[in-house]
Amino acid sequence: MSIAPRERHDAHVQFALERGLPAMIGALSAHRLPYPSRSFDMVHCADCHVSWTAHDGLYMLEIDRLLRPGGYWVMSSPPISWKSPYKGPNKTIENLDGEQLATEDTANKLCWEKVSDKGTVSVWRKPINHLHCAQEAEFLKSPPLCTEDDPDSAWYVNISMCRTHLPRVELVGDVAGRRVEKWPQRLAAVPPRIANGEIKGMSIQAYKHDCSVWRRRVELYGTYLKDLSHRSYRNVMDMNAGFGSFAAAMLKYPVWVMNVVPANITDNNTLGIIYERGLIGTYMDWCEAFSTYPRTYDLIHANGVFSLYIDKCGTLDILVEMDRILRPGGAAVIRDAADVVLKVKEAADRLQWRSRVVNMEDEGPDPQKLLIVDNSLRLPGS
Repeated sequence: MSIAPRERHDAHVQFALERGLPAMIGALSAHRLPYPSRSFDMVHCADCHVSWTAHDGLYMLEIDRLLRPGGYWVMSSPPISWKSPYKGPNKTIENLDGEQLATEDTANKLCWEKVSDKGTVSVWRKPINHLHCAQEAEFLKSPPLCTEDDPDSAWYVNISMCRTHLPRVELVGDVAGRRVEKWPQRLAAVPPRIANGEIKGMSIQAYKHDCSVWRRRVELYGTYLKDLSHRSYRNVMDMNAGFGSFAAAMLKYPVWVMNVVPANITDNNTLGIIYERGLIGTYMDWCEAFSTYPRTYDLIHANGVFSLYIDKCGTLDILVEMDRILRPGGAAVIRDAADVVLKVKEAADRLQWRSRVVNMEDEGPDPQKLLIVDNSLRLPGS
């Protein structure tokens, strides 16, 4: 996942998406980045102009929250190895020396181990658990461990001035929260958060059933969206991703999927599970605009989204945001309750979307319909 602030002249996120790479607008601030804890195997920063040691190392605490146990932080920018040739605005050797020492001190307090320091690139590794760190924390004057906040809650949540706690382990060599499988095995393996029972009400059986259901559904989608097989799609978004099984089933196509988990709507926060499968995603409130530029996605999948927000914002409001995100000629698959899909169809017609309703006959007692939107069929001038 690549993130960068919105810029008037250098729209790096837009450039990345146009190349078919996963990216979204974002920046470190007082709020957490919209991802769960223990999400990333590696976090990389190259000339990102972040004052890492400002506010008592607040931003490094956020990186610590995002990294998996044993994950790597790679930094390639001043003040790292400040003696290397560097020309930057308002920077002196003394400034860079002080920043580097402060960065090293904060990393030590987080119990990170420096594993490489070559030229302008330094690499730290987060510990696999907090057993030995607990003994050193008092000596190093480390920030306290967080005790009450939910480390996976990250939608308009302030960064906490504490170290994110890791799941308990018995032995020094154990990986907190359990080791994830190597790629691509981790895509099909039972995610540790489910296997460990970290998330209530989510069983291994339910997870495996969900994977099976979405493999069948994606096969069906392929019969309606011929461009899937013709390599016309690359950037795909799932607006209500669940376990990420839609994205996993889409892996046979040359696409990547932005898995979105609606924030503060249900009690089931599944984004951590999605990352443990080796997929990517973000939290989002679909009554707001998504953090991307216009015309950046080829295909949008919306499963139950309109039912989820039926009492929160208008159907047309969500469709207008989808229209902003979709590239010209893009497509959408909307799956929802039959009566909801018919309402969405009326609103889609107002946007001059080319769409058709498809009945579902094997989806259990609750009747559902599909709205297949293929704007490549738009009439000239419409």
